[in-house]
Amino acid sequence: MHVTVWNEYRHELSEEKVRAVYPEGIHQQIASFIETPEISVGTATLDEAEHGLTTDVLAKTDVLIWWGHMAHDEVKDEIVERVYQRVLDGMGLIVLHSGHFSKIFRKLMGTSCDLKWREDGQHARIWNVNPAHPIADGISDCIELEQEEMYGEHFDIPAPDELVFVSWFPKGEVFRSGVTYHRGNGRIFYFQPGHETYPSYYNQEVQKVIQNAVRWCAPKNSRPRVYGHFQPLED
Repeated sequence: MHVTVWNEYRHELSEEKVRAVYPEGIHQQIASFIETPEISVGTATLDEAEHGLTTDVLAKTDVLIWWGHMAHDEVKDEIVERVYQRVLDGMGLIVLHSGHFSKIFRKLMGTSCDLKWREDGQHARIWNVNPAHPIADGISDCIELEQEEMYGEHFDIPAPDELVFVSWFPKGEVFRSGVTYHRGNGRIFYFQPGHETYPSYYNQEVQKVIQNAVRWCAPKNSRPRVYGHFQPLED
């Protein structure tokens, strides 16, 4: 299996407080706990040619992990369309944290994907509401994070195929923080933790969720989709 981790890689270069948490970039931290003898990992960033998502890169990518925040509008529409078609053809997509506002996630969802938010540095409790789901394998009743940005309902997404995690925040908000979808032959998982100034991607259970999601999102030998004029099967 091959995974590509895509990251804007802007905050880490321009903000010292982000660089202090992720000195090599969020993409490199995620890649570090995804790669195994069975899973190879590459990375891509916004300012590379074609955002690092060339036709060849996407053709060999089984699962694409997407982190974006401050430069969603800078992602070229032709690259979004390229990723979109790969998802429909069977590539898995994992969208993390503020990637909810990415062009690719909004295109796949068909909604604004807007939400409430507050960065106050308080803790979060991510409840495992679907412990039988493969993405929740090995995860305790809840994941405790010392700090995480508050995301709150209403989250303007379509009704998920499956709800895996629900987050609670100490000022009273709740959020559907782990949801799955199918689009065409592709599987999609959105997972909320990952604010750039908090060390959420060092948490072992957050890492385990993303590792599980990579395996769940991986292509399952789906048949190619056939559309258009079709010859009758019977005379």
